[in-house]
Amino acid sequence: MRDMNQSVASGFFLVNLFSGSGPHNVLFSLVAAMFTLGLLGNTILLFLIHLDARLHTPMYFLLSQLSLFDVGFPLVTVPKMASDFLRGEGSISFGGCAAQIFFLTLMGVAEGVLLALMSYDRYVAVCHPLQYPVLMRRRVCLLMVGSSWLAGVLNACTQTSITLRFPYCGSRTVDHFFCEVPALLKLSCADTSAYERALSTSGVLILVLPLALIAASYGHVLRAVLLMRSEEARGKALATCSSHLTVVGLFYGAAVFMYMVPGAYHSPQQDNVVSLFYSLVTPTLNPLIYSLRNREVQRALVKVLSRPGLRAKW
Repeated sequence: MRDMNQSVASGFFLVNLFSGSGPHNVLFSLVAAMFTLGLLGNTILLFLIHLDARLHTPMYFLLSQLSLFDVGFPLVTVPKMASDFLRGEGSISFGGCAAQIFFLTLMGVAEGVLLALMSYDRYVAVCHPLQYPVLMRRRVCLLMVGSSWLAGVLNACTQTSITLRFPYCGSRTVDHFFCEVPALLKLSCADTSAYERALSTSGVLILVLPLALIAASYGHVLRAVLLMRSEEARGKALATCSSHLTVVGLFYGAAVFMYMVPGAYHSPQQDNVVSLFYSLVTPTLNPLIYSLRNREVQRALVKVLSRPGLRAKW
């Protein structure tokens, strides 16, 4: 208990990705620009989905939730990292560290589940188009989104409470630019091997089960697309599905490296790069992938920009 009280009182120190040198200042500026671009892109996408009636469909409702997660991910990590860089000091309170772990594990699991459910949506749209209004009715969509949030909350509560119960009585320096469970466990003065094995097992299940659903869904989609006689229908199906598969590849590629590859096979520096990728690069790219490759989103943006009131302001 004394060790726990000491952890609460002293907090931790985060290792920043940047130093005060010139090249690192350029890298910091690049990260800040990507952060701004990602927030702007996801906010615009959320705005368009809300505003344009043609986007009030199950696919775009699920996409709006993905954009919501992509707004949250960078907000949890990048502002703190930028503040530490500008102040030249990386301390974080015990409560702040707990908050980072909670929200990141929540959104990470919730987004993984959501991507799997979005693949089911594409499967129904391509393979059972006549039943789509029934199989993807509003109540089902709300249940899908609610289940992704519930899975994230349950995982976050479990991991945060267990991780922060361990005593941290040695070094306070987390070899990471934000509080993440594997990096924090390395600082504990208790035996965490059983918990780490449990985390690895649950991580495999959390990753493999959604990936299995995605693979099954797109296996059926690919077969249905190849059987289509209409070139236009085939092209439209491939366009929407390829956008989603690109996002899945970006998200799960980083997640598999972090949570399925044993820690002995990657260094803290590699962990930092991969973490920056899934917490900043992927959320920035997602709205670009969907907007650049989706004519409905492009039309909604043109419609909004061509409104008389907006043109008058310009």
